Amino acid sequence: MTDATAQTSPGDITTPEHSLWSDVWYQFRHHRGAMLGMIIFLVIVFAVIFGPAIHNVDPNYIDVRARNAAPSLAHPMGTDNIGRDLFAQVLQGGRVSLLVGVTAMLLSLVLGTLVGVLSGFFRWLDGPLMRVTDLFLALPLLPLLLVIIMLFRDSLRSAFGPESGIFLLIVFVIGITSWMQTARIVRGDVLALKEREFVLAARSIGTPSRRIISRHILPNILSPIMVSATLGVANAIITESALSFLGLGFPSDFPTWGRLLYDGANFMTLTPARVIWPGLAISLTVLSINFIGDGLRDALDPRIRGR
Repeated sequence: MTDATAQTSPGDITTPEHSLWSDVWYQFRHHRGAMLGMIIFLVIVFAVIFGPAIHNVDPNYIDVRARNAAPSLAHPMGTDNIGRDLFAQVLQGGRVSLLVGVTAMLLSLVLGTLVGVLSGFFRWLDGPLMRVTDLFLALPLLPLLLVIIMLFRDSLRSAFGPESGIFLLIVFVIGITSWMQTARIVRGDVLALKEREFVLAARSIGTPSRRIISRHILPNILSPIMVSATLGVANAIITESALSFLGLGFPSDFPTWGRLLYDGANFMTLTPARVIWPGLAISLTVLSINFIGDGLRDALDPRIRGR
């Protein structure tokens, strides 16, 4: 009996392809808190971007006859003491708060990554840069922020305008006072990576330091940088809200969530919604970003990925 048997070659066996980012996404989407945080954050971003086009009401329009109105179809969150629509102000303030958070996070992330990489890779820079980092960590941040804003607020307003000037000042102040944690995390990872075999092999063949950093160091420290980015946005939003609540942020006709809290604090007993809605927006945004950062940390950690 000469029946031909089908031979299965190794190339005919199809195995599912796995990559680093597919494993990261698999771990991330199975993190319930991270997925819930992502959904809430995307809803908030969609609302502040496209909400003003749907709810077509000028946030600075004054209707004295509708002042301190309760929530209704015309004013879903009510109005303030001079009749401005609170829902339109929350949507407009969300744009500014999120823009400040993302921009300040990018500035602090670039500065912290630069300091961390240089400090961890070059031994002769480690001492001076870490002492500068310790100096910034030892400074009382809130009084420092208040002093910087009081010194440069008027000059930047006159140079760039009342809105652009205070935006640049707040982003710069938050960015230069929140890079230290990122620098310490990146430095620790770089100190471990530069003793790995692939970095030593690159050095042995004469690869320049800048190429080692760009080709071997930076791609391997993306995970802590991404986690620091998510936490940096939340920290920047809280800091901007605190400055606006103290009356040192944007002008009153340029609403942010912190400014809305500051303006509504004196009317808390009369219309509690004026502080509830912007406070709820800040809390949900920060909480969702923290959940996303927690999920990214778990997904990017190879020790627990796949559990």
